[in-house]
Amino acid sequence: MNDPLTLVPGLRVSALILAALLGITPGLGLVAADFPVEVAVLSRSAPSNPAWEQLDGSGLNLQSGAVMVVDTAGNTIYAKRADEAKSIASVTKLMTAMVVLDAGVDLDAPITIRPEDKDLLRNSRSRLQINRATLPRRELLLVALMSSDNRAAAALGRTTFAGGTPEFVRRMNLKAQALGMRDTHFADSSGLNAANRSTARDLTKLVGAASGYPLIRAATTRTEAHLQPHPGGGALGYRNTNPLVSSDAWDIELSKTGYISDAGRCLVMQAMISGRRLRIVLLDSPGKLTPMGDSNRLRQWIERSLARQGAG
Repeated sequence: MNDPLTLVPGLRVSALILAALLGITPGLGLVAADFPVEVAVLSRSAPSNPAWEQLDGSGLNLQSGAVMVVDTAGNTIYAKRADEAKSIASVTKLMTAMVVLDAGVDLDAPITIRPEDKDLLRNSRSRLQINRATLPRRELLLVALMSSDNRAAAALGRTTFAGGTPEFVRRMNLKAQALGMRDTHFADSSGLNAANRSTARDLTKLVGAASGYPLIRAATTRTEAHLQPHPGGGALGYRNTNPLVSSDAWDIELSKTGYISDAGRCLVMQAMISGRRLRIVLLDSPGKLTPMGDSNRLRQWIERSLARQGAG
């Protein structure tokens, strides 16, 4: 990858300096809250990794329409149509969570699901009942990230800023610009709108930025949770939409799935493979299990290739 960004935990940088580093034109209304507290851009260059240059992925038969695998320095390990813009479905919710957390709003504030949170575009299902389900914002983030609940994501977009959902979507796009996601556009907070589009290359930057938030890492890798959103009602069980988080073969640090018919099946992850921290993006997969199958093929290929290098 040319001119990769290196994200480093624990560093702070002003919005103006960050904008200058990213080549963003002043006057976009960038404020400190537009950026995660614990993640900052350190540099625009990173050393190459000779180990990756020796990997031959020509024999990989991946079914996903677009794929990108990079390390944390931005070195490309594998790429397939990485610059083709595609609908990204609920992968959108990673950006939603970052914008909420950047805003510094009260995570313990109770939020009630309202009629405007109902999906009228695709009529997707949710067990969060309108005008009855109430959860702390923190738990709405959990079910939006872990179980991809669309009403939860819509409620987060509706309640974070005084300007409601339109202001929230504006902040999502500003955040994308700040992260150097130049081929990305957001239209809603859930990903139900097919106009939420990005490239596999841009999404590696999204994964890198989202990994700087402990709440996002924890929520997206949690296997299940039981919540009580309805007064007087019993607990509802929620499970992670990515079955790989429960697999002993994987050490996953961040994960998000997505699906609408326009996007196909999508999966993004940050994971440790053979002692390397990698970011994996798979878009436009044709079958429900295809992203998991492609992910396993990628992992096994990397493990075998690095093992051969070590043996040599």
